[in-house]
Amino acid sequence: MTAAALDARMKPGAGHGVMVLLLAAALLINYVDRGNLATAAPLLKDALKLSNAQIGLMTSAFFWIYAPGQIVAAWVVSKINAYRAMALGLVVWSAATLATGFANGFMMLLALRVLLGVGESVGFPASSKLLAQHLPHRRLGSANALVCAGVPLGPAIGTFFGGLLIAHTGWRLLFIAFGALSLLWLIPWYAAMGGRSVEASRSGPVREPAYAELLSKRELWGAALGHFAHNYLLYLVLSWLPLFLVKVHHFSLGDMAKLGGLVYLLSAVVSLLAGALADRWMAAGASSNRVRKTMMCASVIIGLSSMLACGLGSSQVAIGGLLVYGLSLGLGGFNVFAIGQTLAGAAATGKWIGVQNFMGNIAGILAPIVTGLIVDVTGQFSAAFLVAAAISLFGLLGWAFVIGKIEPVAWRAETA
Repeated sequence: MTAAALDARMKPGAGHGVMVLLLAAALLINYVDRGNLATAAPLLKDALKLSNAQIGLMTSAFFWIYAPGQIVAAWVVSKINAYRAMALGLVVWSAATLATGFANGFMMLLALRVLLGVGESVGFPASSKLLAQHLPHRRLGSANALVCAGVPLGPAIGTFFGGLLIAHTGWRLLFIAFGALSLLWLIPWYAAMGGRSVEASRSGPVREPAYAELLSKRELWGAALGHFAHNYLLYLVLSWLPLFLVKVHHFSLGDMAKLGGLVYLLSAVVSLLAGALADRWMAAGASSNRVRKTMMCASVIIGLSSMLACGLGSSQVAIGGLLVYGLSLGLGGFNVFAIGQTLAGAAATGKWIGVQNFMGNIAGILAPIVTGLIVDVTGQFSAAFLVAAAISLFGLLGWAFVIGKIEPVAWRAETA
């Protein structure tokens, strides 16, 4: 099936609202489950006699498999269709979460953390493929905003409810309960999407551009550069915010949790509002290029300013900078994927987002390590935030200049 035929067959309908809600729920579960290790770490470390280095290795191991796993996930999406791939990924990562509750040592924990990365790598390639197939460009803003709201809300919800759970029952039940509850998502997914999955399988594979053709497009490299810069700030904050607030600005654990939760909540609210605004703006006649570039460049500039505030300002300025960063994350997160979906088109989105998200998530490996090394050498966080600000400039270069126009790329198969 050609991309044109796919676009003609996949028209927006009432059932697509249910699909978007279920995809949003899946990505929320994705980020809750990946954050459980950090929530349980204080108890798990003592119970299994783990070193700090072993905890760090397990955190890093997730991204070592999750980042390249995006490419494999995109291949799975093209082979078995995005509906089945999403369900398969959730089964794998939920099983890994549940089994972690029975772990008895470091090696078993490490293996399960790797398995978690394998399963969760399906999330964005599959969800982006489905959104691009079923929604026109003018509706990608609010749909991606809802899906991407799980990125900040997942850690916030997981930390709050997971913290309450381990305080009363210990760390093992945290993983068992969250893993089992995650599997319940399959019931509404198959009820609502099972028929579409069968139809997609019967229709045969969609003709997709080869990876060589994808990699020849400067738009992909611009989006990947911008995605990396966006994620570098995200993973710096996710990895180091608690330590930065407690050790540098002398917050209590309770106050740290409140401010961190506020940053993530603000991001989710901004994401939903900005996604709706983007759709309205485009419905009023604005082009994808104008809307996406305006919002994405604004996100980068706000994020850069927040990093400078954290690196150079007083405690009050730094705290204000963190809150401002919530605006940047909310404004930019959903546009990162909407831009890729628009550029790739329905047929190529799975592969495109797989490659883009792979390059973007290299930041998940580098940002925590680079920040730690800078703090060890300098004894403070200032230089680490300034490095993040400098990386933001490369992101601005990618979004504003490397990508010429945010509009569907012409693929050779379509031209033929």
